[in-house]
Amino acid sequence: MRPILIGILSAMFFAVTFILNQSMQGSGGHWIYSAALRFYLMLPFLILIVGYRRRLGRVWSALRTAPRFWLTYGTIGFGIFYSGICFAADYAPGWLIAGTWQVTILAGPLLAPLFKQTIPWASLRYSLLIVMGVLLMQLSVAGSVSVTTLLLGVVPVILAAIAYPLGNRKMMERYGDDLGVFDRILGMTLASLPFWLILSGFAYVQVGLPSATQVGQSGLVALFSGVIATSLFFYATTLVRTEPIRLAAVEATQSFEIVFTVLGELVFLHAVFPSGLALFGIIIVMLGMTLHSFRQGSQKVMPD
Repeated sequence: MRPILIGILSAMFFAVTFILNQSMQGSGGHWIYSAALRFYLMLPFLILIVGYRRRLGRVWSALRTAPRFWLTYGTIGFGIFYSGICFAADYAPGWLIAGTWQVTILAGPLLAPLFKQTIPWASLRYSLLIVMGVLLMQLSVAGSVSVTTLLLGVVPVILAAIAYPLGNRKMMERYGDDLGVFDRILGMTLASLPFWLILSGFAYVQVGLPSATQVGQSGLVALFSGVIATSLFFYATTLVRTEPIRLAAVEATQSFEIVFTVLGELVFLHAVFPSGLALFGIIIVMLGMTLHSFRQGSQKVMPD
């Protein structure tokens, strides 16, 4: 159960992303800066951590050996992933984004054939239950917003939910035994910088430089979500990377982000507590996650 607990802890720190993105959106911050600043500000933390572990040379060597691979999956796993999350924050509340994000639990297992693994069909029934809960949450707001707004708040998150596990799993497949968690995160951050620099150019032309408040809040996202949460999640998935069912179960722990996001928005942003279909959808998602965890716990425990 250790990978499951680590995954839940990462979900708590990941929730900071959805809460602070809503705060920045409410104060007029551009979504591109909300996305790009996270990775710019992550970089010093990661360099210090990897440098302290004396592994900067190994990361640099990996980047030089396969630059196209790193650019591709760094851009997909970090660039497409987080730009989609931040773009959606302009159109949807944080709890709905966090809920829609849970389709990554379905996307993860379906990517298995790309890694010469079998799709764990038995575990997908719990993933489908989670997706049903997500659809109920979306239906709860469908009547109060336009179709365009709903699509702009949902489709980018679905793309992000596919991009994140794809980038993570590709890195584990190629470097799981050679590069540690922080090594891979640093490499992917560096490889995604061209994507962020291009996007930042568009933001600068539109609104100029970001405000000091947005920089400060992005710094918190970089630390709590970008460094702490991502490291915990990558570590948890690394523990079970060769076992599709357990890997799917660890990815399912991210459904706890909904609970942490709802609580965070209530406390810090004075948001309205979800009710009706939205609340029922959240409960369905949590039920699906719980069943996922019980199935994982019934498997043979991996040695620590």
